[in-house]
Amino acid sequence: MKPFILSTALACSLATPASAGDTTLWFRQPARQWHDALPVGNGRLGAMVFGTPDKERIALNEDTLWSGALKDWNNPKARDVLPKVRKAIFDGNYREADALCKQMQGPYNQSYQPLGNLWLAFEGDGEVADYRRELDLDGAVAAVRFTRGDATFTRACFASHPDRVIVVRLTCSKPGRLTFTATLDSPLRHAVRPAGADRLVMTGKCPKHVDPSYLRGSKTPVIYDDPNGEGMTFEVDLKALADGGKVTAGANGLRVSGADSVTLLVSADTSFNGYDKSPGLQGKDPSVEAARDLAAAAAKPYEKLLADHVKDHQALFGRVDLDLGAGDAAGLPTDERLKRYAQVRDGGLEALYFQFGRYLLIASSRRGTQPANLQGIWNDQMRPPWSSNWTLNINSEMNYWPAETCNLAECHEPMLDFLAELAANGRETARVNYGCRGWVAHHNADLWRQSAPVGNYGAHGQPTWANWAMGGVWHCQDLWEHYAFTGDTDYLRSKAYPLMKGAAEFCLDWLIDNGKGQLVTAPSSSTENTFKTPDGQRAQVCMATAQDMALIWDLFTNCIDASRVLGLDADFRRQLEDARAKLYGLKIGRLGQLQEYFLDWDDPNDHHRHLSHLIGCFSGRQITPRGTPELAAAVLKSLEMRGDGPVGWSRAWQVNLFARLAQAELAYDRLHHLIADNASDNLFNQCFAGRPLPFQIDGNFGGTAGIAEMLLQSHTGQIELLPALPSAWPNGRVRGLCARGGFVVDMAWKEGTLAELAEATIRSKVGKVCRARSAAPLNVTCGGKAVETRAPEAGAPGLIEFDTEAGATYTLAP
Repeated sequence: MKPFILSTALACSLATPASAGDTTLWFRQPARQWHDALPVGNGRLGAMVFGTPDKERIALNEDTLWSGALKDWNNPKARDVLPKVRKAIFDGNYREADALCKQMQGPYNQSYQPLGNLWLAFEGDGEVADYRRELDLDGAVAAVRFTRGDATFTRACFASHPDRVIVVRLTCSKPGRLTFTATLDSPLRHAVRPAGADRLVMTGKCPKHVDPSYLRGSKTPVIYDDPNGEGMTFEVDLKALADGGKVTAGANGLRVSGADSVTLLVSADTSFNGYDKSPGLQGKDPSVEAARDLAAAAAKPYEKLLADHVKDHQALFGRVDLDLGAGDAAGLPTDERLKRYAQVRDGGLEALYFQFGRYLLIASSRRGTQPANLQGIWNDQMRPPWSSNWTLNINSEMNYWPAETCNLAECHEPMLDFLAELAANGRETARVNYGCRGWVAHHNADLWRQSAPVGNYGAHGQPTWANWAMGGVWHCQDLWEHYAFTGDTDYLRSKAYPLMKGAAEFCLDWLIDNGKGQLVTAPSSSTENTFKTPDGQRAQVCMATAQDMALIWDLFTNCIDASRVLGLDADFRRQLEDARAKLYGLKIGRLGQLQEYFLDWDDPNDHHRHLSHLIGCFSGRQITPRGTPELAAAVLKSLEMRGDGPVGWSRAWQVNLFARLAQAELAYDRLHHLIADNASDNLFNQCFAGRPLPFQIDGNFGGTAGIAEMLLQSHTGQIELLPALPSAWPNGRVRGLCARGGFVVDMAWKEGTLAELAEATIRSKVGKVCRARSAAPLNVTCGGKAVETRAPEAGAPGLIEFDTEAGATYTLAP
């Protein structure tokens, strides 16, 4: 890991192009637009740094700043309509079922809002030269350096998690040369006032309602006024601490004149007081914490702010190293390197993309914050793409695929907390809408943990996404996976299992007999896709899609395993075992594909972006090449039929699917296109290849998870070393990936196999039995002594099993 050095004067040793490593993004020019700026974040506060010499823009976000408030989104009418929907489905009247489903919908959810901007307008003459802008992922600092005349100017920006502020440090090589004006503004309703000689305060309010960006034709897409005072309020505080020179505050902003160096501190807070409270009527005063955070940070010297920030960040980021070969493009700026990558492989860029994904998760999801949303934490629009919400039908799940494998389990916690709150609302939705026990969530959720189907009460909602009732079921994988990787039985008993059990209770009530002794879901959809029946119906809902049945199988299996681990709920476990045995099973269709629907309606020319019917392979564990080879082959055929579309998150999903199928070259092909076609200059994932917007962070997280999945897998109860290693990575090493069972794995390889002189090591965190597999037979030692191994399965070459002790490290070598 390269050292990160920032001196008092921000002589920040910005790396020269020749020494830029694979944890640094760098550029020769400022960002031209928002999605090319450099992101920093502490989980709660986010900023996008443009790096413009004369007028810097730092776009600000705060993770609880949302439109709207808690409301009644449940629809009692849905319970009466449900039997009619099911009758239409069983009668084969799918279009009628679609129309009826719209009567079961409720209001749209709300939108994540931009906090505002910090503007820095500089004075100075002369041409800018030797410009460099960079984001050091290892230190989590965005920095700019350039010369003007005889002086060198530097800036650094970071979002401190321990100090809860955004810090901007400005220096100049010549004393007294920093003169600028700092101002705040926001696209939301706001007011700015001076507060003392060196502080600005911006206060404002969010709309009480914002329509989704895709809802066209609304006369009032943004509504502020509410006679009851509803709507989130916020405050942003800005303070300037100058060495030398003078600071004054006025109506036009903070004026800094003739300073040697300056530290700007930004704090912010909102009136959010919990998902179940009105931010306008029951909200907290945002000025209290904003002022407190600012004062506490201002009492610390800059060097201490920086050191505490770097130490905190590196405690997470520094757990994993990845070397896939530097290539001959390592000295190029990131944007130039990205253009070249379309034609020439660059293992260093792929490793940088992997680490950028880990960086983004740390920056947007920390203990006690909101989970990463559709754009992580970064948004500059009042009506952002898809409301920048939590889209539960793939996107929010994908955001957390790398959390456990990439050694960031703490960053998973905001999603686990979110699910507990979503379940609290989802219990009422299950009861009111469906008359079911347990809890349910659908395809969209917001800050208020909306759990019911959206769609403006059927005016605009399409059943294929709005009436899908498996959002909570899919996210229960997060609950189980956190246990599977950590082995924390206290967490499993107190938090994960009760939530999983609640979702399973809903499924038991939601499933119905199809008249043949099989349990099916109805209505059921394959997310966002449509089907065409032999009699010409083009429709969206039917029964027992592969997606639904695989998700319920997975949930029941995880609940059964959890019940056994905890030694409780034997009667409920038997109910789940009986129900799982009756589930309508996955089918192989006429073309050899895994059927998407309960009947063989699959269109070989359907290239839809969603791969929902393949969930049993990834992110589930029902389908494996060794355990269910026929189904695995059918998944591969389905992927072949779907093809490689332009959608970034879909490509990321394919990387993981091909890795699970041990199709290394196909996994690498999708990864290459994900980076080459869907990455912006700053490596943000763009949803559609070839378009500058919209930005969706799920592709970044899915791509990072996919690289980890190509190198290490453990979903079958075995640690598989290099299960999908492509020819593009003949030599490399990785340190710190995690495997289920509480194991941390380091590996080095050459010529496509584990390197004999740089063995794999496995550190056991909780002392469980370890099963490991590789292409070559393995010997195991611990502390230089041979460890007794067993062959747990006959006819399973390369598979060994051995006992471990918590805290011990085991070396595996061919």
